[in-house]
Amino acid sequence: MKPLLCLNILLSSVVAISNGVGKLPKMGYNTFNAFGCNYNEENVSAIAQSMTEEGLVEAGYNSIIFDDCFTMKERSNIGELQEDYERFPSGMRNLTDRLKELGISASAYSDAGYKTCGGYPGSYGHEEQDLRTFRKWGFDYLKYDNCYIPFDNITQENVYGRYARMANTIAAEAMETKNAPFWFSLCEWGWQQPWSALTAIIDNASFHYWATNFYGHNDMDILEVGNTGQGDPVGNLTIDEAKSYFTAWALLKSPLLISTNLVNASQEAREILKNHDLIKINQDPNVGESISPFRWGNNQPDYVSNATHPAQFWSGNSSYGVVFMLLNTLDTQQDMFVNLTESWAIRAGRLYDVFDMWTHTRNGTVMRNMTVTLPPHGVAALLLNDAGPEPEPSMLGLPYCGVYYQCTWPNGSYYSN
Repeated sequence: MKPLLCLNILLSSVVAISNGVGKLPKMGYNTFNAFGCNYNEENVSAIAQSMTEEGLVEAGYNSIIFDDCFTMKERSNIGELQEDYERFPSGMRNLTDRLKELGISASAYSDAGYKTCGGYPGSYGHEEQDLRTFRKWGFDYLKYDNCYIPFDNITQENVYGRYARMANTIAAEAMETKNAPFWFSLCEWGWQQPWSALTAIIDNASFHYWATNFYGHNDMDILEVGNTGQGDPVGNLTIDEAKSYFTAWALLKSPLLISTNLVNASQEAREILKNHDLIKINQDPNVGESISPFRWGNNQPDYVSNATHPAQFWSGNSSYGVVFMLLNTLDTQQDMFVNLTESWAIRAGRLYDVFDMWTHTRNGTVMRNMTVTLPPHGVAALLLNDAGPEPEPSMLGLPYCGVYYQCTWPNGSYYSN
């Protein structure tokens, strides 16, 4: 896992709102974790070809982020970024044009400081100059990092102000050139490790889910499902953990940015990344909000941060039904019980059809509650759709209310089970 805990916001100017730029989470490929700084025209081209052949572009992964280290380490004598023709001999514009022919756009990386995190030229003081260069080279998205920042008495701004310099430049450039504005992805970061990284990020997201909607998406970091060489089909994760990883990223409307060597990735990993039912929720054109936690579980109080055992019970709305994510954060198998009306999106007194977004099967009808058994670190991703009113409760020997002690008869007396 790249040592970043990014809660990015993909910003767009007023111009972008009218043309759809940044409305939905970005999907694509990030070079960093697969290659670090050791990538070039040859392996970028190989990744692009693999994305096309494996159906990932068709699934929606239609961008490659050149994440750091793709320019020369020194600017020109007039302050411009310089192309590295040794690593990219065809030139950056020729390469990005070839990517576009495959249906893949190109995304740039820079920094709000003097240098990028990899030690290459940052954009502080060169915002307009660098943006024009990125446009000339064929990029349409900018990941913006936070390394090598100037002294406070120079910027007289906090991180918001330093990022606003580039955000304002993006808006002005779009107005001047009449081009669609760049996607703008802002990155703050901290150090993490594999499964513990996932739970820590999900824990963090459980307090920031409210900030996600169209044109603004909390970026939960890059997807490493499929890294090889660890004696395991999905890198450092078990299959169940990899499914939990992808489910959380998709349903919390994070950008889905693969960062693994796809040429060597297992078929299981590729299938996880291509889960069309989860991608459909992530890319929902009508509902932009993330799912939200409604219960933490694991015998711990709700709304209390726990980086090892984050919220386990999540729900939200979508164009395709009510979404539930049940996450087993324990190291042992667990029965996950849900009263359906714990979700704000569920109507009381109704039956619901259940669709499993991992098995892609319809699993019958539930009424009032459901229990799902999950393996260690496993996940359930379910879509529930209204199947009509529940039967007369008295005929089934049920109380009249799912939470019966809250309900009364018309005369105001409480119903007792």
